[in-house]
Amino acid sequence: MINRRATLKMLGAASTLATLARPLIAGLGTSPAVPEGKILSRILFGSCANQDKPQPIWTPINALDPDLFIFLGDNIYADTRDMDVMAEKYKKLGSVPGFRDLKAKTPLIATWDDHDFGENDIGRDYPFKEQSRELFLSFWGEGDDSTRRRDDDGIYTSYEYGPARARVQVIMLDLRWNRTDLRHVTKEQWQRRDQMGFGPYLPVTEPGATMLGEKQWQWLEGELKKPARLRIIGSSLQFISTFPGWEAWALFPNERKRMIELIDRTRAEGVLFISGDTHWAELSCQPSGVPYPLYDFTSSGLTETWYNMSPNVYRLPGHMFTKANFGAIEIDWQVPDPMIVLQARDVDGKPVFEKSLLLSQLSRR
Repeated sequence: MINRRATLKMLGAASTLATLARPLIAGLGTSPAVPEGKILSRILFGSCANQDKPQPIWTPINALDPDLFIFLGDNIYADTRDMDVMAEKYKKLGSVPGFRDLKAKTPLIATWDDHDFGENDIGRDYPFKEQSRELFLSFWGEGDDSTRRRDDDGIYTSYEYGPARARVQVIMLDLRWNRTDLRHVTKEQWQRRDQMGFGPYLPVTEPGATMLGEKQWQWLEGELKKPARLRIIGSSLQFISTFPGWEAWALFPNERKRMIELIDRTRAEGVLFISGDTHWAELSCQPSGVPYPLYDFTSSGLTETWYNMSPNVYRLPGHMFTKANFGAIEIDWQVPDPMIVLQARDVDGKPVFEKSLLLSQLSRR
């Protein structure tokens, strides 16, 4: 029998990788596409689904019959350099009945985070990222003509839905492919910080430090110039949160500042960040130092939870939840100033916090 692991390590050509990787997870099928011109009124999203744990949360998600579901990373917990192991974990997710039901009837889009990219907190130095990308794209049904296979710069992409009056643009970032090294605290510092809910990392401000890489930044500028009324930026890591010491945009303050300046310079309105990773849900808002209030709606995790929420001065009071959850974005396009309702829901589908916005609030006044 062919040793796919050894062969994938030996052969670097993308076409060869695609040929070898796709059979590993073949037969899982693809999700339907959003019909052309359809107005999106219900978008659900989530992150952090361990394939080895029960996943009852798909029951309320399927019951809500979303127009679109967005996966924000850690869609499996691979944590391996063995592509056979990674492929088996995708297969296991694909065999979960609730997930299979969702994939059969609901349009799905996805980006990745560290655990489905390859290893915990890893960035550009993960040695099997080409092979991992092939498995990711195959599982999520990306064809040979997908723009995500266009070059060697990761899996970032964008989607546009609906007519001009209700156009939703979804921008899916890749925060792994080009991300430079993190800066660790000492072991002694970490022991003290852990008690306060802080993580083991310090901000990185050296020249050249990046989350996205220059090619993705140039692409993003072009995307933000496209016409849209609501722009959902899917970031696997939190964007707005203050420095937590865990992985987040706050660890790369120059990149965070660049994003805000880019939104300002391109005059992109209707921006709403959604994020995952944390193993809790929360809603953050930065009201000043930005073109208009910037919100970051975090939903994590579909199976994973964490006992100790990190400090975050931008967290809206009462907008937090530490058990399994998913995010819901409801949009009423029937009123002159569209209403956007952000809800975090628990494993039973019950709303645990909610925030209503007018689309005009996500614009310059």
